[in-house]
Amino acid sequence: MIEPISYIKKLEGKSNAHLITFSDGRDYVVKYFRSGFEKTLPNEWVAYCIARFLDLPVPYAQIVSIPEEFSRTIPDLELEEIQLSRFQFASLYVPETLNGHQVSTVPSIVNKDQLAGIILFDYWLCNGDRTRKNILLREESLDQFKLWIIDHAEAFGSYSWLVTELETLPQKIMKSATHQFMSLFIESEEKFNEQLEIIQRFPVLLMEEIVELTPDDWLLSKDDKKAIVGRLVNRRKKILPYLKHKFVKTIYRPLHEQKD
Repeated sequence: MIEPISYIKKLEGKSNAHLITFSDGRDYVVKYFRSGFEKTLPNEWVAYCIARFLDLPVPYAQIVSIPEEFSRTIPDLELEEIQLSRFQFASLYVPETLNGHQVSTVPSIVNKDQLAGIILFDYWLCNGDRTRKNILLREESLDQFKLWIIDHAEAFGSYSWLVTELETLPQKIMKSATHQFMSLFIESEEKFNEQLEIIQRFPVLLMEEIVELTPDDWLLSKDDKKAIVGRLVNRRKKILPYLKHKFVKTIYRPLHEQKD
């Protein structure tokens, strides 16, 4: 397991994320377990693993253990956060990127074939926080940008969800300007069908394994774990096909009719 070497800075946003250099020579965005935000780290871990399986553009991440003596040197980190869990979620920092608010014009996206998958991924996991701040854009060549997705603390509807709330997750189209932005670069609505098929093939045993790998310190109960897998299976089978159809009909097609 990699170890922290030096602290760089606290990052903007409500996640209380910190940029830290680790022993592999790379910088990571680190989130600590926090009271009142108990599902943040489980959400991040589950969403990350699923995104990796779906071959979506999410930065490499891992579970790390930061010694207490190192954590005590971090500004704005409360003692409670240090002592609540021995394990943190660390996501690789992607250099030379800007978030969606910081880029005024995006003529082309080089990984446009992944965009339909991102949108369905958000609907599957009920991630209503896909704002311009939660995408990163890096100019690979002149006017050619690669898009990354970050921050899944509010997957499953909240960073502090309860089992009863998972049973009533929204089943409607999200108001997301970022989804509309990405839709403009998706060349065919058939891309949504292709991505839906990939999601439908996601092994249930792998979902269970991902959830089981969450550290005990993150306080996921057996009921929590069962509920996550149950919701994922239920939503992809009964709800995601409907939401995919509705999104294509009400968002994707009108946008492309305007372009034409």
